[in-house]
Amino acid sequence: MSKYKRVLLKLSGEALAGDKGTGFDEATCVPVAKQIKDLVDAGTEVAIVIGGGNFWRGRSSETIDRTKADQIGMMATVMNCIYMSEICRSVGLMTQVLTPFSCGSFTKLFSKDRVNKYLGKGMVVFFAGGTGHPYFSTDTATALRAIEIDADIILAAKSIDGVYDCDPAVNPDAKKYDSMQMADIVDNKLGVVDLAAAVLCLENKMPMLIFGLNEENSIANAVAGKSNGTIITVD
Repeated sequence: MSKYKRVLLKLSGEALAGDKGTGFDEATCVPVAKQIKDLVDAGTEVAIVIGGGNFWRGRSSETIDRTKADQIGMMATVMNCIYMSEICRSVGLMTQVLTPFSCGSFTKLFSKDRVNKYLGKGMVVFFAGGTGHPYFSTDTATALRAIEIDADIILAAKSIDGVYDCDPAVNPDAKKYDSMQMADIVDNKLGVVDLAAAVLCLENKMPMLIFGLNEENSIANAVAGKSNGTIITVD
């Protein structure tokens, strides 16, 4: 049974690439789409933000102007959302991709009324293009959209299964946190999520669950409140 009525699922772009590292890996994406369908069939409203890291990480470029680099990143997220939208359709879902800027006939412009209409019809809504402005990460876009649409929680699916006190890939004795407070992330600039996103979540009481996407039924378990990830509270 779902613990939440409306969720915003954040997927990393790298998650779509699987072991390939770049581009799309259909064998990775189809099982994710099937989990999403199970949630929708059970009555959970699902909106999705996807990062663009499988195509572009502009912050690592010292040659391209930051504004232009971020614009390329926004377009990478549009490609990812259109792709994942079609994967979801292939398993029987209805979908729509929304952007904060016009993309011709590829997407529709974001509005809260439009989101509510689509989610109310059982559609999965993808928020592509970030915030539409440079200097904001997809973490920040995730927080903003979750707050705007009155989501119950942000579900952040990552390659790592929660928040640790140090890198578990480097230190096998790294300690994983079952829970932590968003205020601590902001006050100590912990870097668990983008600082602007953390501030938005803290000020607007938006909780977040960070969990490992690659675990079996990870998304379904997260929605059911059975995840082994790290819950970030805002109380």
